[in-house]
Amino acid sequence: MPRAALVVMRSRGHSVEHVRDIGLGDATDARIAEHARSVGAVLVTRDLDFADVRRYLPAASPGLLVLRVPDNSTAPQVAAVLDRFLALADLVVQLPGHLVILERDRVRFRPALTE
Repeated sequence: MPRAALVVMRSRGHSVEHVRDIGLGDATDARIAEHARSVGAVLVTRDLDFADVRRYLPAASPGLLVLRVPDNSTAPQVAAVLDRFLALADLVVQLPGHLVILERDRVRFRPALTE
C-alpha cells in the first residue's frame, strides 16, 4: 500500500501501521495475517492472495480489505478509492468477519451482507 493510503486512513480517524514500519516488510502473507489478527487490526492490502478465503478465513479475522485496482494506479488514485470506501461508515463498521474486495466503482463483501 502506498503511504498516501495511510494518510487517508488516519484522516478518517483510523489507527494505522504499515508492515514496513513494524518490521514485517519481508514477512510472509501468513505472518502478516497472523499479526493483524493478534492485534485486532483490519488488514488492508492490494495483495490479491489475501482474497483467497480458503487460506484467510474472513470469519476468523477483524476484517480483510483487498483493493483491486489496476497495477498502474498511482498512489493518489489508490488513496482516493480507499477514501471513498472509508466515507461509507455503514459499510466500514461491517468489516469484522468479512473479506471486502474494493474496486474503483464497486464494493463486494464475502460473505455477502444480509439485509
